[in-house]
Amino acid sequence: MADGRHRELEELGMSLPSVQLYSVRDAFAADPADTLRRLAAIGFTQVEPYGVVENVEALRAGLPANGLTAPTAHARLLGADQPAVFAAAAELGIGLVIDPWVPAEQWQDPADIAATAEGLNAAAKLAAEHGVRVGYHNHWWELQSRIDGRSAFEVFADQLDPAVALEVDTYWATAGGEDAPALLRRLGDRVRAIHVKDGGLATDATGQVPAGQG
Repeated sequence: MADGRHRELEELGMSLPSVQLYSVRDAFAADPADTLRRLAAIGFTQVEPYGVVENVEALRAGLPANGLTAPTAHARLLGADQPAVFAAAAELGIGLVIDPWVPAEQWQDPADIAATAEGLNAAAKLAAEHGVRVGYHNHWWELQSRIDGRSAFEVFADQLDPAVALEVDTYWATAGGEDAPALLRRLGDRVRAIHVKDGGLATDATGQVPAGQG
């Protein structure tokens, strides 16, 4: 992306796009350094890593070497070694660590939803000790599941500490039956990042393509 476009986005108060490294996971697993180099050569300046503990060494070297930063990252938080995750994130300059998924069966019952919110609220307190925030990324099932006429995702959002952010995957939200723009308006500034992709809206990962190609 050209420097002029970067400046234009910044002047409008908009964030720059990041590439989710999970979308190039095979290449990254085979050669992290070359993958980061190629993304930078395309013009990207930001990436969203996954598995920050497992990949900390490759990212520690590869991000600055290619002029890349990682404002956000995906890492399992609930049931994971959270101190290790937050320490790695802080070392890499990652400000927001996002739990990428909680299984579909845990979004059917209000008590399970409350437990997930409670777990992330507790994680947020620990993350703050490292100067990091936490968030959650949806799939389709959190939107398809309904609790008293509302999506389980919004019931969950109501129970989150303000320190916990949301990363709305607009493709998965739509696949789950939601109007993504309306959902974003309802959630307001709780949403700190979005995922954008295209495809046939199947409730599996088949058929997904880059935004604008679906």
